[in-house]
Amino acid sequence: MTAKPHARPENPAWLDISTEARSDRTLDLDQLPTVKILEALNDEDQRAPAAVRLTLPVMAQLVEAAEESIRGGGRVHYFGAGTSGRLGVLDAAELRPTFNLPEGVVVAHHAGGSRALTHAVENVEDSWDAGVAEARDTRPGDVVIGIAASGRTPYVGGALTAGREQGATTALISCAKEPELGHLADFLLVADTGAEALAGSTRLKAGTAQKLMLNGFSTTLMIKLGKTWSNLMVSVVATNEKLRARTVRILMEATGGAEAGCLSALEAAEGDLKVALAIMFTGAEPEVARGAVQAAGGDLRRATESLRQN
Repeated sequence: MTAKPHARPENPAWLDISTEARSDRTLDLDQLPTVKILEALNDEDQRAPAAVRLTLPVMAQLVEAAEESIRGGGRVHYFGAGTSGRLGVLDAAELRPTFNLPEGVVVAHHAGGSRALTHAVENVEDSWDAGVAEARDTRPGDVVIGIAASGRTPYVGGALTAGREQGATTALISCAKEPELGHLADFLLVADTGAEALAGSTRLKAGTAQKLMLNGFSTTLMIKLGKTWSNLMVSVVATNEKLRARTVRILMEATGGAEAGCLSALEAAEGDLKVALAIMFTGAEPEVARGAVQAAGGDLRRATESLRQN
């Protein structure tokens, strides 16, 4: 494998990247009254959802590829640096408490490791070799998703290259027109958010667009994997009082049952919301309901259909 240069090329091409351009809409940003600065930032933020909307047809294909991968025992990997990498870490971290996703199914890799989440670590995003090294444990059937607002981060390029060589499906989430790393992606998602209100500060609307894309991708993936019922989070892990109260509300909302009956079903299900729902939907005994949920891979609709047929 041929390593790429670890430093950004010192040429004007870097300044031609759309995410690095200077916006003519905010040239007087530092001279505005406070509320006008906020309004200018908010005006630019409005551009992010529209840009993300254009990526949805490709995102749908990526979701289906990721669903197939996970059902076959594969994993989804996020690779990013700076703001992009932090957003990947945030998205992956929230999947376990929200959807009870087992650890190691969606894995976030951030250039520079955990220290770089809260500190600026010099040069780590410029290392192609570091991305290669991080992606060496990917396997055929995995999905490798690079996150790079500029579309040219060397760390991400190394990860996509190594992932592809390992037989993984690759994707790139970017906010730059014609991203330099686009040729390394089987699925290319470009939300062209243009110049930032504060030139080059991609933690602004480019970061917003990337978060929207990651949220949309992972939430849809969890829905396709049967982690929800209707529009309810029936896989939520109740780790505190707020979430325990939420499980009761979800059970009441889904079944129309009274609080006392829902609490009783939850107790019989040993706190497992899906098992409690299966009990209340079908009248099955707790162990029978638990077995059906497990046999259905946690998919509540499949479990209840099986119980009703039997």
